[in-house]
Amino acid sequence: MSFFARLKEDLDAARSHDPAARGSFENFFAYSGLHAIWFHRLTHRMWQNPALRFPARLVSQLARFLTGIEIHPGATIGRRFFIDHGMGVVIGETAEIGEDVMMYHGVTLGGRSLAKIKRHPTIEDRVVIGAGAKILGPITIGRDSAVGANAVVVKDAPAESIVTGVPAVWRHRDAQRETKAAVDPAEYLIDYHI
Repeated sequence: MSFFARLKEDLDAARSHDPAARGSFENFFAYSGLHAIWFHRLTHRMWQNPALRFPARLVSQLARFLTGIEIHPGATIGRRFFIDHGMGVVIGETAEIGEDVMMYHGVTLGGRSLAKIKRHPTIEDRVVIGAGAKILGPITIGRDSAVGANAVVVKDAPAESIVTGVPAVWRHRDAQRETKAAVDPAEYLIDYHI
């Protein structure tokens, strides 16, 4: 996928996840979550070369200063990942994030061990993580799950789960209990074409 196609995909992801995202031009300049992801792509590529790991850490710290979002260069992140509001997000070195994942501000994908092993969570495709949630340790949140705001998750959750509480417990999603979005973002889009 070309650089510009990936950029467009990121901007489209922002518009599809945030009804306040009015257009690609504004989102390109004003969304710190997008900026953090773009910085991460650069630093992750640098991280693959052991000689560039120190510069990668410096660039990631600059990104943290500019966006309020800390993503370790070693973290693996899939396509169309979107961070809404952003401030206070921390993503650890061995975290793995699938495709079409969305998270809100204050989320931590952290570790519970000082050992140099995989110590951060794996988030599978299409998971939504609420503001302030803490997901700790080398656990897995299954695809199509939702983690509630301020949940503290220290155990695996299977696919299609709702995970809430401190410590968090999970239940299977119930389509009958799900609510539909009150707003269709497509009705509010103004595309300025960057």
